[in-house]
Amino acid sequence: MLVDRAGGAADKLEALARAGADLELVFARRTPEQPGSGILFVCPVKGAKVTRAAQEAGLAKTDTIHWVRIEGGDKPGLGAKISRALGNAAISFRGLSAIAIGTKFISYVALDSADDAARAVALLKKVG
Repeated sequence: MLVDRAGGAADKLEALARAGADLELVFARRTPEQPGSGILFVCPVKGAKVTRAAQEAGLAKTDTIHWVRIEGGDKPGLGAKISRALGNAAISFRGLSAIAIGTKFISYVALDSADDAARAVALLKKVG
């Protein structure tokens, strides 16, 4: 949980940085259903020092969201292709973020279960 105020996310991220965290994903947003608060997702949290810093900063591992990272060469329509492949396999995602830089893309898909994540990984290896 994050207090929705200027610098709220920075406080948590600085604690992780001091511990040596090398984060690949940072996602923060307000939670309209809980005015005055927000959420912060970071990954990976690796090593005892970084894990301890995360806990001391009030961050906790979630068992309800499972992330899948996809990266590769960017192509027009790739986001549609990824979402359609997941939909055709009856895999519903909680969230999808994607960005292209030059000829490369990276995407994170948030899923509800470890089983859905494993199915998505196997499926998305075939999407090209």
